[in-house]
Amino acid sequence: MADQDTIISDHQTIEDGVVVKVEGEIDLIRSPQLRKELIELLNADLDRMVIDLSHVTFMDSSGVATLVEALQIQRRNNKKLILCGLQQKVKSIFEISRLDMVFIITEDTASAAQA
Repeated sequence: MADQDTIISDHQTIEDGVVVKVEGEIDLIRSPQLRKELIELLNADLDRMVIDLSHVTFMDSSGVATLVEALQIQRRNNKKLILCGLQQKVKSIFEISRLDMVFIITEDTASAAQA
């Protein structure tokens, strides 16, 4: 189990990358920690990162910016970043900002494996 400061509650290695489980509210206070944790995993030279947001109940623009930065890093390295399991509150932020057209977003981790 993750400690209170950790936002990534778990990560599992898959054939070509990692599935990262994020939980809680991602806001201005917590997004720097998420960034730090994601960067550490992105530096591991993974072809695919799946970010499971099914346990994220709220995300503000700082959280979205953190995910955009992770996507930019992956694209720059010709690798994939996939979001999955977005709750409606979080999904609507991506739809309103049209970022649902930029990110690969799937319903769950099983679908992300096929993306």
